[in-house]
Amino acid sequence: MVKKQTLNLFAKIAKLVAPPPKLTVSEWADKERVLSQEASAEPGKWNTDRAPYQREILDSVSNPQYEDIIIKASAQVGKSEIINNIIGYFIDYDPAPLLLIMPTDKTAEAYSKDRIAPMIRDTPALSKKVGDPKSRDGNNTLLHKKFPGGHLTLVGANAPSGLASRPIRVVLADEVDRFPVSAGKEGDPLSLGHKRTTTFWNRKKISVSTPTDAETSRIEKEYNSSTKGQWCVSCPSCGVFQPYEWTQIRFENVTMECVSCKTQHKETEWKVRPAKWIHRNPTAKKLGFHLNALASPWERWATIIEKFKEAKEKGTEMLKTWKNTTLGEVWEEKLQEHDHLKLMDRRKDYPHSVPDDVLVLTGSVDVQDDRLEIEIVGWGVGEQCWGIEYKIFTGDPGQQAIWDQLDLFLAKEYERSDGVSIIISAICIDSGGHYTSEVYKFCKAREHRRIYAIKGKGGNGVPFISRPSKVGKAKDTLLYVLGVNEAKDTISGRLKIEDKSKPGYCRFPLNKELGYDEAFFVGLTSEYKKIRTINGAVTHQWVKRSSNIRNEPFDLRVYNLAALRIFSPDLDYLAEHNLTGNAYVQTARKKKRRRRGVLSKGV
Repeated sequence: MVKKQTLNLFAKIAKLVAPPPKLTVSEWADKERVLSQEASAEPGKWNTDRAPYQREILDSVSNPQYEDIIIKASAQVGKSEIINNIIGYFIDYDPAPLLLIMPTDKTAEAYSKDRIAPMIRDTPALSKKVGDPKSRDGNNTLLHKKFPGGHLTLVGANAPSGLASRPIRVVLADEVDRFPVSAGKEGDPLSLGHKRTTTFWNRKKISVSTPTDAETSRIEKEYNSSTKGQWCVSCPSCGVFQPYEWTQIRFENVTMECVSCKTQHKETEWKVRPAKWIHRNPTAKKLGFHLNALASPWERWATIIEKFKEAKEKGTEMLKTWKNTTLGEVWEEKLQEHDHLKLMDRRKDYPHSVPDDVLVLTGSVDVQDDRLEIEIVGWGVGEQCWGIEYKIFTGDPGQQAIWDQLDLFLAKEYERSDGVSIIISAICIDSGGHYTSEVYKFCKAREHRRIYAIKGKGGNGVPFISRPSKVGKAKDTLLYVLGVNEAKDTISGRLKIEDKSKPGYCRFPLNKELGYDEAFFVGLTSEYKKIRTINGAVTHQWVKRSSNIRNEPFDLRVYNLAALRIFSPDLDYLAEHNLTGNAYVQTARKKKRRRRGVLSKGV
């Protein structure tokens, strides 16, 4: 009995003197943190699983591998609570001198009152470590709070004196894009704050912000030099992990389209799927995270779409604010995003498969590794155009089957409501991918049908259509090189024309079975013109709005315009004489047959 009592006594003593269990920041928050009623829409016990993307961000503070942590985020993703949990962790579990830098003294004071004070009051683990602010011992003031083993100081980035004293182990900087360029005459406030950590081997520098302008954004610069983490969710259909991308959101049915399989799923389907952080630059020394409101459990996609539409109506400044605070992305002065909505509104039912004003049909083909994408376009007087059909043939372009399918499709005849039948007069097929030889083979056998291989070339001063060269093993296949900058300038300009009577106006069918769904219009407006100055010379190039966006519809419009220019019909003459592009094709066929001696002279 005595032996058992002695063992129990030793067990109790061992428990009392044993070090506390090693906790990460998220584990500490789940164990100790209480959300205050005046500071949270969901007061009560903290639960990291409510917004699971926060776990890795919080726990990165406990990771000795990284000294710098960068958080580029929109509003409504809980970034303030991430900061609060980090502060609470160090006050209670790993005491250290802390510095929280806010844009100004006033914002620092407001944060202390509205965020820090309620957290300390309502979280027992903190309230017993930080003195009562009403006491007179000076340990807990508005901007300086002491606790056993450390202290928390809050300063404004505009106050050089607050940034120049005391060694600090952990520096948290909130809304760094709103910091002044210099703290008085002392220089960059973020750098001044970071210098305070020099004497600590286990220092942490945590920078958080909603981004602002591309040219001046501190957080964008920091994020671009980091591991560039993205919160990625697996597709409910194919399982491919991908970030929540605004360019993949479809307004009509409030869904997100999978970047891989193109299936569209509702918000509720995406947000219950497995998700994880994927770092695109994993060897970087800084750990970076990017979050937007599409991932937030506190924002609905339908509401985000409505707010976007409202911001767009109110003008550039409101749209800029929306992009910064909702997508967590910098603003660049470029063509307005989601211009595709205006083009979608143009969709009308055609009375027949081809409107009566269409005089010529052209086709274009884009060759991808797992599919062929095709668009047929109708042309009328003044090069006004009508989208006729957009098709995707899935399959391996290295196999003959998909080319046979394409051949059959391109041989189709279309009919106007007046009974006139029209064939496709000219077709351009992109040969610049991985299946160049297959494209050459297909086109060589069909050049008599005006099916041509083309290849795009960027850069200023490259003419839209160059004289064709002979390519392929036998050097017997025609290849047209296209100046894509000039062509994209033309197409982009025509998409902006709103007067239906003007040359170049573009129309689209309402019938979604013809392929003109929202994804098509997103792709049609997928690029913008970026101006650059190189060695004093102003140049421009067309770039995608997002790396995940599809730009095949835009490219196919360029190839269709190229097919029209290569075919070079006199559209005014055709309209005046009630003819179509078939007349040119039939004339060419007759001449070819005469040369072969099939037709007698004069027939």
